Amino acid sequence: MVSVEVSKDVFWVGVIDWNIRDFHGYLTKRGTTYNAYLIMDEKTALVDTVKYPFSGELARNISEIISLDKLDYIDINHVEMDHSSALPQMVKLAKNAKIVASPKGKEALVKHYGEEIKVDTVRTGDQLKLGKRTLKFIEAPMLHWPDSMFTYIADEGILMPNDAFGQHLATSERFDDEVEESILMEEAAKYYANILMPLAPLVSRKI
Repeated sequence: MVSVEVSKDVFWVGVIDWNIRDFHGYLTKRGTTYNAYLIMDEKTALVDTVKYPFSGELARNISEIISLDKLDYIDINHVEMDHSSALPQMVKLAKNAKIVASPKGKEALVKHYGEEIKVDTVRTGDQLKLGKRTLKFIEAPMLHWPDSMFTYIADEGILMPNDAFGQHLATSERFDDEVEESILMEEAAKYYANILMPLAPLVSRKI
Protein backbone atom coordinates (compact mmCIF):
# COMPACT_ATOMS: atom_id res chain seq x y z
CA MET A 1 0.00 0.00 0.00
CA VAL A 2 1.31 3.44 -0.90
CA SER A 3 0.72 6.76 0.84
CA VAL A 4 -2.63 8.52 0.34
CA GLU A 5 -3.23 12.27 0.56
CA VAL A 6 -6.27 12.63 2.84
CA SER A 7 -6.18 16.44 2.86
CA LYS A 8 -3.86 19.00 1.31
CA ASP A 9 -0.32 18.00 2.45
CA VAL A 10 -1.68 15.54 5.03
CA PHE A 11 -0.86 11.98 4.06
CA TRP A 12 -1.85 8.57 5.40
CA VAL A 13 1.43 6.61 5.45
CA GLY A 14 0.28 3.62 7.51
CA VAL A 15 0.17 -0.05 6.61
CA ILE A 16 -2.44 -2.76 6.23
CA ASP A 17 -2.22 -6.08 8.05
CA TRP A 18 -4.32 -8.39 5.91
CA ASN A 19 -3.47 -11.55 7.85
CA ILE A 20 -4.02 -10.82 11.54
CA ARG A 21 -7.00 -12.74 12.93
CA ASP A 22 -6.70 -12.15 16.68
CA PHE A 23 -6.24 -8.80 18.41
CA HIS A 24 -6.82 -8.10 22.09
CA GLY A 25 -8.20 -11.62 22.33
CA TYR A 26 -11.06 -11.24 19.87
CA LEU A 27 -11.54 -12.28 16.27
CA THR A 28 -10.39 -9.85 13.58
CA LYS A 29 -11.69 -11.73 10.57
CA ARG A 30 -11.16 -8.75 8.26
CA GLY A 31 -7.61 -7.97 9.39
CA THR A 32 -6.61 -4.50 10.59
CA THR A 33 -4.93 -1.24 9.59
CA TYR A 34 -2.13 0.58 11.42
CA ASN A 35 -2.70 4.29 10.87
CA ALA A 36 0.13 6.80 10.70
CA TYR A 37 0.00 10.28 9.19
CA LEU A 38 2.60 12.62 7.70
CA ILE A 39 1.90 16.35 7.87
CA MET A 40 3.90 18.49 5.46
CA ASP A 41 4.53 22.18 6.22
CA GLU A 42 7.52 24.40 6.98
CA LYS A 43 8.14 21.74 9.62
CA THR A 44 7.07 18.13 9.11
CA ALA A 45 5.43 15.80 11.61
CA LEU A 46 4.72 12.08 11.66
CA VAL A 47 1.73 11.20 13.83
CA ASP A 48 2.14 7.66 15.25
CA THR A 49 4.09 4.77 13.77
CA VAL A 50 3.06 1.16 13.11
CA LYS A 51 3.70 -2.35 14.39
CA TYR A 52 7.39 -3.27 14.22
CA PRO A 53 7.26 -5.94 11.47
CA PHE A 54 5.87 -3.26 9.14
CA SER A 55 8.44 -0.56 9.95
CA GLY A 56 10.13 -0.92 6.56
CA GLU A 57 6.85 -0.34 4.76
CA LEU A 58 6.18 2.75 6.89
CA ALA A 59 9.64 4.11 6.03
CA ARG A 60 9.03 3.51 2.31
CA ASN A 61 5.66 5.28 2.42
CA ILE A 62 7.23 8.32 4.09
CA SER A 63 10.20 8.30 1.70
CA GLU A 64 7.81 8.64 -1.26
CA ILE A 65 7.03 12.13 0.07
CA ILE A 66 10.06 13.32 2.05
CA SER A 67 13.53 12.16 2.99
CA LEU A 68 13.40 10.70 6.49
CA ASP A 69 16.29 12.88 7.66
CA LYS A 70 14.08 15.93 6.99
CA LEU A 71 11.40 14.78 9.43
CA ASP A 72 11.13 17.31 12.29
CA TYR A 73 8.71 15.66 14.73
CA ILE A 74 7.37 12.22 15.61
CA ASP A 75 4.16 12.58 17.59
CA ILE A 76 3.20 9.44 19.52
CA ASN A 77 -0.49 9.50 20.50
CA HIS A 78 -0.46 6.03 22.03
CA VAL A 79 2.27 3.62 23.17
CA GLU A 80 0.57 0.31 22.44
CA MET A 81 2.68 -1.80 20.08
CA ASP A 82 0.53 -1.33 16.98
CA HIS A 83 1.19 2.42 17.31
CA SER A 84 4.72 2.69 18.63
CA SER A 85 6.83 -0.42 18.13
CA ALA A 86 8.33 0.93 14.87
CA LEU A 87 9.54 4.00 16.80
CA PRO A 88 13.09 2.73 17.54
CA GLN A 89 13.60 2.04 13.84
CA MET A 90 12.18 5.45 12.90
CA VAL A 91 14.53 7.13 15.39
CA LYS A 92 17.48 5.53 13.60
CA LEU A 93 16.25 6.67 10.19
CA ALA A 94 14.91 10.11 11.15
CA LYS A 95 17.88 11.24 13.21
CA ASN A 96 16.81 14.89 13.40
CA ALA A 97 13.22 14.30 14.56
CA LYS A 98 12.06 15.28 18.03
CA ILE A 99 9.60 12.91 19.72
CA VAL A 100 6.55 14.31 21.49
CA ALA A 101 4.06 12.45 23.69
CA SER A 102 1.87 12.98 26.73
CA PRO A 103 3.61 12.76 30.13
CA LYS A 104 2.24 9.23 30.59
CA GLY A 105 3.28 8.51 27.03
CA LYS A 106 6.87 9.55 27.75
CA GLU A 107 6.92 7.36 30.85
CA ALA A 108 5.66 4.35 28.88
CA LEU A 109 7.98 4.94 25.90
CA VAL A 110 11.02 4.98 28.19
CA LYS A 111 9.84 1.78 29.89
CA HIS A 112 9.35 0.06 26.53
CA TYR A 113 12.36 1.31 24.60
CA GLY A 114 14.89 2.60 27.15
CA GLU A 115 16.33 5.90 28.28
CA GLU A 116 17.94 6.50 24.88
CA ILE A 117 14.48 7.43 23.55
CA LYS A 118 14.34 11.18 24.22
CA VAL A 119 10.79 12.50 24.50
CA ASP A 120 9.38 16.02 24.92
CA THR A 121 6.06 16.10 26.75
CA VAL A 122 2.91 17.94 25.72
CA ARG A 123 -0.33 18.43 27.63
CA THR A 124 -3.89 19.40 26.81
CA GLY A 125 -3.87 22.89 25.31
CA ASP A 126 -0.24 22.75 24.18
CA GLN A 127 0.38 23.63 20.56
CA LEU A 128 3.05 22.84 18.00
CA LYS A 129 3.27 25.29 15.11
CA LEU A 130 4.49 23.66 11.92
CA GLY A 131 4.03 26.71 9.67
CA LYS A 132 0.60 27.31 8.19
CA ARG A 133 -0.72 24.51 10.40
CA THR A 134 -0.81 24.22 14.17
CA LEU A 135 -1.12 20.92 16.02
CA LYS A 136 -3.10 21.00 19.25
CA PHE A 137 -2.87 18.21 21.81
CA ILE A 138 -5.69 16.74 23.89
CA GLU A 139 -4.87 14.23 26.63
CA ALA A 140 -7.39 11.37 26.68
CA PRO A 141 -6.37 9.10 29.57
CA MET A 142 -8.02 5.66 29.53
CA LEU A 143 -9.34 6.06 25.99
CA HIS A 144 -8.05 3.46 26.13
CA TRP A 145 -4.64 3.54 27.89
CA PRO A 146 -3.33 6.02 30.50
CA ASP A 147 -1.03 7.56 27.87
CA SER A 148 -3.70 8.11 25.18
CA MET A 149 -3.67 11.49 23.47
CA PHE A 150 -5.39 13.08 20.47
CA THR A 151 -3.69 15.31 17.91
CA TYR A 152 -5.89 17.98 16.31
CA ILE A 153 -4.97 19.95 13.20
CA ALA A 154 -6.94 23.00 14.21
CA ASP A 155 -6.68 24.82 10.88
CA GLU A 156 -8.50 22.05 9.02
CA GLY A 157 -10.57 20.40 11.74
CA ILE A 158 -8.75 17.06 11.41
CA LEU A 159 -8.72 14.92 14.55
CA MET A 160 -6.25 12.04 14.95
CA PRO A 161 -7.62 10.19 17.99
CA ASN A 162 -5.69 6.88 17.76
CA ASP A 163 -7.90 4.12 19.22
CA ALA A 164 -10.72 6.19 20.71
CA PHE A 165 -12.94 5.90 17.63
CA GLY A 166 -11.46 2.84 15.97
CA GLN A 167 -12.19 -0.49 14.40
CA HIS A 168 -10.20 -3.38 12.97
CA LEU A 169 -10.52 -3.51 9.19
CA ALA A 170 -8.04 -4.21 6.39
CA THR A 171 -9.06 -2.44 3.20
CA SER A 172 -7.29 -0.74 0.31
CA GLU A 173 -9.75 2.15 0.65
CA ARG A 174 -9.03 5.03 3.02
CA PHE A 175 -12.40 6.79 3.17
CA ASP A 176 -15.63 5.55 4.76
CA ASP A 177 -17.78 6.29 1.71
CA GLU A 178 -15.65 3.84 -0.28
CA VAL A 179 -16.47 0.86 1.97
CA GLU A 180 -19.81 -0.85 2.46
CA GLU A 181 -21.52 0.82 5.42
CA SER A 182 -22.72 -2.45 6.99
CA ILE A 183 -19.11 -3.69 7.19
CA LEU A 184 -17.91 -0.44 8.76
CA MET A 185 -20.64 -0.45 11.40
CA GLU A 186 -20.22 -4.14 12.22
CA GLU A 187 -16.50 -3.69 12.85
CA ALA A 188 -16.96 -0.39 14.71
CA ALA A 189 -19.57 -1.96 17.02
CA LYS A 190 -17.36 -4.99 17.69
CA TYR A 191 -14.37 -2.75 18.48
CA TYR A 192 -16.39 -0.53 20.81
CA ALA A 193 -17.86 -3.52 22.65
CA ASN A 194 -14.47 -5.16 23.18
CA ILE A 195 -12.29 -2.13 23.88
CA LEU A 196 -14.26 0.93 24.95
CA MET A 197 -17.66 -0.05 26.33
CA PRO A 198 -16.38 -0.29 29.95
CA LEU A 199 -15.08 3.26 29.50
CA ALA A 200 -18.30 4.69 28.04
CA PRO A 201 -18.66 7.55 30.60
CA LEU A 202 -15.16 8.74 29.69
CA VAL A 203 -16.02 8.63 26.00
CA SER A 204 -19.10 10.82 26.53
CA ARG A 205 -17.18 13.36 28.59
CA LYS A 206 -14.33 13.57 26.08
CA ILE A 207 -16.73 14.13 23.16
